[in-house]
Amino acid sequence: MKRATILAGLFALSIGATPLGSAPAAADQPPLYITVVKSTGFNWFKRMETGVKEFGKKNDINAVQVGPSKPDSAMQLQSLEDAIAQKPKAIAVVPLEVAALEPALAKAKERGIIVITHEAADAKNASYDVEAFDNAAYGRHLMDELAKRMNEEGQYAVFVGSLTQTTHNAWVDAAIAQQKEKYPKMELVGTKNESHDDVAKAYQITKDLLKTYPKLKGIQGSDALDVVGAGQAVEEAGLRGKVAIVGTSIPSYAGDLVKSGTIGLITAWDPALAGEAMNTVAKLISEGKTVKTGDNLGVPGYENVNVVGDVIYGSAWLDMDPKNIDQYKF
Repeated sequence: MKRATILAGLFALSIGATPLGSAPAAADQPPLYITVVKSTGFNWFKRMETGVKEFGKKNDINAVQVGPSKPDSAMQLQSLEDAIAQKPKAIAVVPLEVAALEPALAKAKERGIIVITHEAADAKNASYDVEAFDNAAYGRHLMDELAKRMNEEGQYAVFVGSLTQTTHNAWVDAAIAQQKEKYPKMELVGTKNESHDDVAKAYQITKDLLKTYPKLKGIQGSDALDVVGAGQAVEEAGLRGKVAIVGTSIPSYAGDLVKSGTIGLITAWDPALAGEAMNTVAKLISEGKTVKTGDNLGVPGYENVNVVGDVIYGSAWLDMDPKNIDQYKF
């Protein structure tokens, strides 16, 4: 597959933010719940919006999703500020950088708005953070899958969206620790590579890695586009089957590269279900309820949650390889 074709497909996405809901709901109108995502231009969050809308339909709630047209912390902060100004009942947020949003999240709470986060276990101003799974377990799993495809030896590299993205770094830290403990013949080269949620950057970094480390045998990605950029570079270098690639992504981004065998495995959770789970938790809080270990949120993957402090963990990750990827349509 030519790189230009893949890039064109990835970037031919909507660049406008989803409109905010109408003015604050009157007493006889459905309550307003706003989900603020990293970027409305990503397929990942287009899929999440499906779950947000499904939640709204099921519960007679005006549930909408907004966010910046591209992954930019300042732009996401403005989207969050705009959402707060709408005086919704609840805000669910998937932060690009948690620290950058904390003052606004605190403001929302002060105004009586329910705040739920996702991919932000260290958020300080949320009632709950909802995670699809335990991040450390997921990171160890990714390393086990990479090691299997590398025959448990050789050099590997890791990617994160940025050094400030909480979940990406949690996955990679756990993966590296797993490698050191279980796979002593493997060797991490360089440091964490930052793609900044940009397929072109992941592609260029991988090209540079392949030149700098000609014996490179594996790559682990965290952002949904990391494995795509890496896969393009590996294909271009004629190294399909010689450099193992695993990481978080979704079929609409990485499906063709998985089917070709360039990417050995992608793992993910369904963003639609995560969106539904976040908003479900917000609704429970609005009803004066709490969430405890063993509770069923009524969302697949979140039927028997584990709660540690104010973090809710589901068990919702999916493994997708050439054999089963056609089962998943997001």
